[in-house]
Amino acid sequence: MLAEIITIGDEILIGQIVDTNSAWMGVELNKIGVKVKQITSISDDANHIISALNEAQQRADIILITGGLGPTKDDITKHTLAKYFNMPLRLDEPTLAHVKAFFEKLNRPMIDVNIKQAEVPDGCTVIKNENGTAPCMWFEHNGKIIVSMPGVPFEMKYLMTEEVIPRIQQRFEMPFIVHQSILTAGLGESFLAAQIADIEEALPLYIKLAYLPKLGQVRLRLSATGTDKAVLLAEVALFTQKIVNRIKKYVVLTEDLPFEKAILNLMGKHNLTLSLAESCTGGYLSHLFTQHPGSSKVFQGSAVTYANAVKQTILGVKETTLMEFGAVSEQTAIEMANGAAANFKTDYAIAITGIAGPDGGTEDKPVGTVWIAVADHKGAKAKMYKFANQRFQNIERSAMAAMMMLFMQLKQDLEVA
Repeated sequence: MLAEIITIGDEILIGQIVDTNSAWMGVELNKIGVKVKQITSISDDANHIISALNEAQQRADIILITGGLGPTKDDITKHTLAKYFNMPLRLDEPTLAHVKAFFEKLNRPMIDVNIKQAEVPDGCTVIKNENGTAPCMWFEHNGKIIVSMPGVPFEMKYLMTEEVIPRIQQRFEMPFIVHQSILTAGLGESFLAAQIADIEEALPLYIKLAYLPKLGQVRLRLSATGTDKAVLLAEVALFTQKIVNRIKKYVVLTEDLPFEKAILNLMGKHNLTLSLAESCTGGYLSHLFTQHPGSSKVFQGSAVTYANAVKQTILGVKETTLMEFGAVSEQTAIEMANGAAANFKTDYAIAITGIAGPDGGTEDKPVGTVWIAVADHKGAKAKMYKFANQRFQNIERSAMAAMMMLFMQLKQDLEVA
């Protein structure tokens, strides 16, 4: 079963907003055995919408549209769909009642454009939008299903989860899709592929291996499709173990989780706590950890110490250390990590200090020079990294390297224990 996602809105094309809807929808569709054939972003233009619909119906069985359902004149999706399916607009009374109740709850008056939200193409199935005023519209045309939803993420997600996906599952008999991830670090994509070439060659046709590189890591994903879930799980487990055994040195985890979440889970399991001292990353690593619910069980706090004076007062870095070795040095990183562990009273601490760029580098410490230290009950160890001259890339790479250092130290400490 193939699907296509069409996102409508000039704001996406000019980069004013990022299309996160499609990524989320792709994940949810994959869970029920629907493969996304293509994702298309188009402008608020009737001809573009019609052209995209015609092309999508040549490729997919299910077409999911988001955006362009607001009350203003630039939101033309509903009118274009009415024209496309040759359906006049009608006032849907249940939707109108819902819109009225929505505005009464907000204690706001309704105007004509709000009433028009209740107009729908006469012939579609109207699906109530519990979180907004624009209804979801379900069309069936030439054996295809076309669904139009609001582009507001929390409205779309509710409709997909509670209405659209259950209806798709009722309508079609879906295959099972099984995924298994293997997160690796320390080996590039091409070298990794060479290491497991014979295992990949031996995969049956219904199991695919994907390489998903990201700064400092490569996530391998085995995906199997078929009608017998038990067989798929067994086969994927077998090949996963073969790969892990072959590249064990580089395997970080075999869960489909962000790296920072896997670290939180590991530390939480052993009742370990973590603090951070960030300079050049400016709190980015703290954000990665704290975006996950339940992170407070492990993460106790962080200090973003950009200025040298703050490194001294907050973390206890010695003035003589800064004067003799500089802020970007092994000695400073170690004192920052030890200071964070002591002040936040945590089992582990990470410190990052470096030159993110694009300026600020020197001949002996060029842009991209970063020192990272990890402290535990035995003290702190630091390592220097040489990244490039792209500021945000350096910040991302520093955060990834710091998590890898922490993970390896945790692994070592827990194995010894």
